[in-house]
Amino acid sequence: MKPIWLMALGGALMWANAACAADAAPVPDYIQAAVANPDRPAADKEHDAARKPAAMLVFAGIKPGDKVVDLIPGSGYFTKIFSKAVGPTGHVYAFIPSELDAMMAKHGHSLPKADPKYPNVTYLHMPVGKLTTPEPVDVVWTSQNYHDLHDKFFGPANLADVNKAIFNALKPGGTYIVLDHSAPAGSGLSDTETLHRIDEAVVKSEVTAAGFVLDGESNALRNKNDPRTAKVFDPSIRGHTDQFILKFRKPAK
Repeated sequence: MKPIWLMALGGALMWANAACAADAAPVPDYIQAAVANPDRPAADKEHDAARKPAAMLVFAGIKPGDKVVDLIPGSGYFTKIFSKAVGPTGHVYAFIPSELDAMMAKHGHSLPKADPKYPNVTYLHMPVGKLTTPEPVDVVWTSQNYHDLHDKFFGPANLADVNKAIFNALKPGGTYIVLDHSAPAGSGLSDTETLHRIDEAVVKSEVTAAGFVLDGESNALRNKNDPRTAKVFDPSIRGHTDQFILKFRKPAK
C-alpha cells in the first residue's frame, strides 16, 4: 500500500492537472459569438483581456437554454454575455440586492431597465438573504462581490442564509460559481472591508456548509505577482489581482 502522504500528493496533482485542463478547454462557438457580440459596449470589451470571459463561461459550463443568475451584476458585464450565450431558450436573472439601494442612490444610480437588445434578461430586486427566482436555475454566478457580503454596507449579510437561498434556487446538480479577489491564506475575513479581498478557504467553508460540494477550481485569473496586500483599486494592481474561481455543485439527489 502506498504511504498516505504519497496518496495525498497524487490526489493534489490530479486536482491541479484537472484545473489546468479546464483552463485550456476549447471555447464553443456560442460562447465565442456571445463575447464577440457587436452590441456589447466598447468599455466592456476593453476589460476582456483581463477578465477572460470566454474561459469563465467554459469553466461555469454555461450553455444554450440555461437559466442563470448573475448575482450582483454591477454594470452588467457578464449579464450581457450570459444573455447571448444561453440564447432565446435560456434566461438570465440579474439579481440586485436591496442592500445596495442606499449606495446606488448616493451615486445617482437607479435600478436598470429592460434592454430590448437583451430580451431574455430579467432584473430581480430583494434582500440578498431572501434570494428567490421565478424558476429553478442551472447556474448562480457571482464575480468579485462575495467579499462585499461580509461588509458593513451589506449589514453584513448572513452568509448562511445567502448560500442556503442560492442552494434552494438551483436545480439538483446545478452549479454555483464564486470568483473573487484573493487574500493571503489564513487571513479569514480581515481584509474584506479594507482591501476588498477574501481568504478563499472561508468561501469554501461557508458555501459547503450550505450543502454544496466543491466541484472544481480554475487558475485562469491567478497572478503569482500579486502580493495580496494592496487594496484591489490600487493602481499598482487594479485589474490584475490574484483571483480564485471556485465551482460548487448542488448534489443531484
